[in-house]
Amino acid sequence: MKNILTKLVNNYKKTALVLGFLSALAFPPTHAFVLFLFAFCIAFKIADKSDTYKKVCAFSYWFGFAYFITGFYWIGNALLVDIVSFGWLYPIALFCIGGFFGLFMIPPFVIWHYFKDCGAWNKVFAFACVWVLLEWVRSFILTGFPWNMLGTVFAFNDVLIQSASVFGTYGLSFLALIITGCVYVFFETGKKSALMVLCMIVAVMVAFGIWRTNKYQSDDSDIMVRLVQPSIPQNMKWDRKELENNFFEYVNLSSQQGLKNVDFVVWGETALPFDIEQNYEYKEHIKKAVPDNGYLITGVVRFGVESGAYRLYNSMYVIDKNADIADFYDKNHLVPFGEYIPFRKYLPDWIRPIANTIAEFATGEKLKSIKLEDYPPFGALICYEIIFPDDVVNRKNKPEWLVVLTNDGWYGNSSGPYQHLVATKLRAVEEGITIVRSANSGISAVIDPLGRILNQIPLHKKAYSDIKLPQYKTLYTTYANGGKKIFFWAILLILLFLVIQRRVVCYVKYKISVDTKAI
Repeated sequence: MKNILTKLVNNYKKTALVLGFLSALAFPPTHAFVLFLFAFCIAFKIADKSDTYKKVCAFSYWFGFAYFITGFYWIGNALLVDIVSFGWLYPIALFCIGGFFGLFMIPPFVIWHYFKDCGAWNKVFAFACVWVLLEWVRSFILTGFPWNMLGTVFAFNDVLIQSASVFGTYGLSFLALIITGCVYVFFETGKKSALMVLCMIVAVMVAFGIWRTNKYQSDDSDIMVRLVQPSIPQNMKWDRKELENNFFEYVNLSSQQGLKNVDFVVWGETALPFDIEQNYEYKEHIKKAVPDNGYLITGVVRFGVESGAYRLYNSMYVIDKNADIADFYDKNHLVPFGEYIPFRKYLPDWIRPIANTIAEFATGEKLKSIKLEDYPPFGALICYEIIFPDDVVNRKNKPEWLVVLTNDGWYGNSSGPYQHLVATKLRAVEEGITIVRSANSGISAVIDPLGRILNQIPLHKKAYSDIKLPQYKTLYTTYANGGKKIFFWAILLILLFLVIQRRVVCYVKYKISVDTKAI
């Protein structure tokens, strides 16, 4: 075993790449958490054997490089939709993803090395604290991209993710690392207490999850929604010859039998390709998709005026039975390089957003709630806005349910759509809110406040589906009412305690050595 470990340490770059790949398989849709445990325990041992910070940094960087490329590879698929214009960027995008996000793996392993001689548990808790703090940094740095937070590895089971209602996905990430640390400590020290701690953590998570899911059993409400997913291939979605056919495909699916019993028909992101306010013919056609006593909610590219200039918005329209716009929402958190170009004035004009060829999108009002007569208010989000913890609902004026319009057709048959759905499930648990998610192509679903999928349309399936919202559309959660602040203060205090403890121990050892030499 020592010889094998020595070989792994000597070939740390190749080892790091393999371990990074294996550990990322814990994310959806594979959920191979056992591989994550194995990979991270080996990584911890290699960090133990590394005698300098330089080696630790090099190992952790390549580990993170492979970890994030494996988790985020699907982002590059968007470049292949228009392969002539953007295909050449695919390998560059992958290396940029791994190159940038790989940096986030260095600080946890550096802190591991810092506590190298301070006991196994010190290393484990310090590593977990720094990891979680960096996940928080990932949620806002360079506009933020908190995709694949480690806590999502528990999303294969609705019971296990209920702890997110207390301390969020950040807390689940912390627990995943402590569980991994328990396995490491057991094999490192042979102490059975490590397995006892592991069993206790899992038992508490399971017991709490079962209690919570049993406590909040909910009947159906009177509100019926119809999810519409035409699964139009992305290379056909904006083809000028296909725009009208795509529109009629939405109308046809929406107007199927049972529409009179529906309150909301929900289309995906940018589903409506025409400005119905300026086109009477399409306005008449869209009436067929609107329930007599309800509304159509659809994504649209909206033209608006801002500061005297025409601007383009990635928007959501709420359309009534007369095909008039009852309300709208403009996307606030735009995708860098996809919907706008950061630092535009420093870059050449030929660089354009991937998601559209008309112009860059402008931003709208943040965390807007839409209020309609006879219906409870709902929040509105578009696409990846749902991945940001603490930034999906207005907690001071909380809506009763949430509508998310998206289009995962950019990413083909990859892990991206599954990971996107899991992020939605975790936001539902954190905020205790029902989420209606409709995709042009992806996984359309209705998710209750416990993160349970009540109904869904599978990836790449053309279909519509009717389902009633749950009676209890919102639930109280500790996380949404101060739990995050308490959790992060606890993380900082643990880390501070460990650092102070190490300094005190080092000082005591130094004094003992000085006194011994003096004698």
